[in-house]
Amino acid sequence: MPEHGVRRKWFVPLACWLAVFHCLGVLSAFAALPNIVVFISDDHTQRDSSVYGSKDIVTPHVDKLAAAGLTFDRAFAPSPSCAPSRGAMLTGLMPARNGAEPNHSEPRADIKKLPAYLQELGYEVVAFGKVGHYNQTAHFGFDHFEHIGYHEDIAILAALEWLRNRTSTKPLALFIGSNWPHVPWPITAEGHDPGALTIPENHVDTPATRQFRGKYYAAIGRMDADLGAVWQLAQEKFGTNLFFQYFSDQGAQWPFGKWCLYEDGIRTPMITVWPGHIVPGTRTSAMVSLVDVLPTLVEVAGGQAPEGLDGRSFKKVLLGETDRFRDLIFSTHSGDGNMNVYPSRCVRDDRWKYILNLHPEFKFTSHVTEVAGEDGNYWKSWVQKAKADPDAATKVHRYQERPREELYDLQNDSFEERNLAEDPANAPVLKKMRAALEDWMKQQGDQSRTYGNPTMLSAPAAREKDAKAAE
Repeated sequence: MPEHGVRRKWFVPLACWLAVFHCLGVLSAFAALPNIVVFISDDHTQRDSSVYGSKDIVTPHVDKLAAAGLTFDRAFAPSPSCAPSRGAMLTGLMPARNGAEPNHSEPRADIKKLPAYLQELGYEVVAFGKVGHYNQTAHFGFDHFEHIGYHEDIAILAALEWLRNRTSTKPLALFIGSNWPHVPWPITAEGHDPGALTIPENHVDTPATRQFRGKYYAAIGRMDADLGAVWQLAQEKFGTNLFFQYFSDQGAQWPFGKWCLYEDGIRTPMITVWPGHIVPGTRTSAMVSLVDVLPTLVEVAGGQAPEGLDGRSFKKVLLGETDRFRDLIFSTHSGDGNMNVYPSRCVRDDRWKYILNLHPEFKFTSHVTEVAGEDGNYWKSWVQKAKADPDAATKVHRYQERPREELYDLQNDSFEERNLAEDPANAPVLKKMRAALEDWMKQQGDQSRTYGNPTMLSAPAAREKDAKAAE
C-alpha cells in the first residue's frame, strides 16, 4: 500500500507538469500564428483609386497600404453583386455550388464556412459591419458579430473600440466591412469639383453624371478614412505579427459596373500586407478571385488548403514565389430581385473576355434605371441626351439591350465598348472561350436558372417606360 501511495503522489505532479507543458506549447503555437485583419469595401470599382491610376480621387490610406504590401492588379469578384460575391468568398465555392446565386440569397447551411476553418486552427473569428450580407452573417458562424445591417456605419467605430479593448491572447481573425462607397452616397461631393472630373469613356457626360460622380468619390473618401483607422490600430495592436488584407466585393453602382460582368463590375482592388513575408511596395499581375480568399487564409493561418473547393490558395503569389496563378477567371450573375433579372456568365483570360447572356430577350434593368431618387437618377439625363446624341444613344442601348454573346479584346479595349463576337477574324478565339465557359458551367452543375420576373424587351410597358424617362 505505501508503495502504491508513493506512486500516486508522484503521478499527480507529473500530470500537472504535462498540462503546463501542453499549455506552453499551445501558447507558443498561438504566438507563431499571425493575427488576421480583413477589410472589405462595398461596391468599389478598381480603377477608382489613386493606386490604380485614378487622377480624380486621392485615396491616401489605400496608397499607404500599397506602399507596405502587395497590390493585385488583377483580382476579381465571383459575382458582380454583394451576396453571391461574399458567399463565394466565405465558402470557397462559386455561386452555383454554394446556393447563393441571386443577390440577397445565402449559401446552404450545410456548407462549411471560413470561420469554422479558422476556429479549428485556434482563432477567434469576429465580424463587424457588412462582411457576409446583412442578417446572413449569423449563419457564417462568427464567434462574435455586430452592426451587420444596411449602412450601419457605426460598425467601424464599434470595431475599433472592440479591438482596442480586447485582451484575449488567442490569435484573432477580424473581418470588418465598410458600407462605403455603396449608395446612398453623401449628399454633397465633399470637395470634389464636378466640373473638373474626368467622366469614364463608357459613361454619358451630363451635369447630373458629374454631380453624382463627385458624391461617389466622396463616398470612396469615407471608405479610405475607415480603412486608414483600421490599418493604424491593427499595427498598434499587433505590430509585425499581422496579416492585413483589403478588397472590395465588386464594382460600383454605375452603368456597366455592379450587376454586370464587365471589368468595372467584377474587377476589384486588392492589397495585402504581411510583414516579413511580403515585399513592401510590390505589385502582381497574377489573376486571382475572391473565391480564393478562404484557402489562402487557411494556409496563412497554418492549415492546409481544403480540397474540393473552387478556390485555391495564392499564398505563393503573396510570398513572391510566382507571378502567375489562374489562367482563367470565371464570374456569374443571376439578378437582384425583380429589379435586375439578367442571368449571364463570363470567362476571362490574359487578354480576352467572353460573356454569355442567357436571355438576350430580357431587358437589362437595375436600381440605376428603376429607382427614382436613389443615387442613380442621373440615368434620366442619359436617356434625354440620347435623343439627340448618337454616342449617348449607343451607350444607353448597350446598357439595356445585349446580344447573346459578347467578346472583348481587353488589351485594346479596356472599357469593353467594341463587341467582336461577330467578327470572323476572331472566330477561333470565340470558339475557344465559348467552349471553356460551357465546360466550366457543366462542371459547376450550373442550371442556368432565372430568378425573378424579367422585363421583356418586346413588352409594351417597357417601351412606354423608356419614352417617359426620355421626357
